Amino acid sequence: MIIPVRCFSCGKPIGHLWFRYKKLLEEGKTQKEALDELGLERICCRQIFLTHVDQIELISKLKKW
Repeated sequence: MIIPVRCFSCGKPIGHLWFRYKKLLEEGKTQKEALDELGLERICCRQIFLTHVDQIELISKLKKW
């Protein structure tokens, strides 16, 4: 799954925050701290980031050329 451009429920743009979120997690911040720093206050937006599974690299390995 690729992170959606907008939240499914409220329509807030969130796609541009994904790489900043991953960077904050790599720096040692907790998921809550990272989401708070990004300004994601609504539970609908937060749940997209918390439940997202980045499978694009796995899928790209399965494609035959």
